[in-house]
Amino acid sequence: MALRKIFTNDAPCLRKVSKPVLLFDERLHRLLEDMADTLYKADGVGLAAPQIGILKRIVVIDLRDGSGLLEMINPAIVSCAGSQTGPEACLSFPRLHGIVTRPNEVTVRFQDRFGETRELRGEGLFARAVCHETDHLQGKVYLDIATDLQFVPAKEESE
Repeated sequence: MALRKIFTNDAPCLRKVSKPVLLFDERLHRLLEDMADTLYKADGVGLAAPQIGILKRIVVIDLRDGSGLLEMINPAIVSCAGSQTGPEACLSFPRLHGIVTRPNEVTVRFQDRFGETRELRGEGLFARAVCHETDHLQGKVYLDIATDLQFVPAKEESE
């Protein structure tokens, strides 16, 4: 498939609300594959469609724990519990890290690539990733809620 450009920093697409996906067709499947390729090439955990300039409610997540790629179309968090505070970063804000408080458990309802409704419950990194990526669909970025932001120099700058 194809790698997509990840928009960064002040790109307007990062601050816009995404629209629901209505067509579950081959075009959507190609986009999901492109998003997965882009996520893996960037060595990320999650990617939302607005990050590649597409204002649709689409997210891909791979926790790199052996559970594989999760594709979520039109995701909605239906419940949250607990809290966790920890480091967070984003492919759209390279070399920045911050501390973010998120729910420790979430239940998310979404459609798969064929339009079938599914629901998953998870905790820890899963909850953090789902919240982070669904925020992107609302035009919100983690910098809005992060504290203790740190700039991480590129390897060649630190050597």
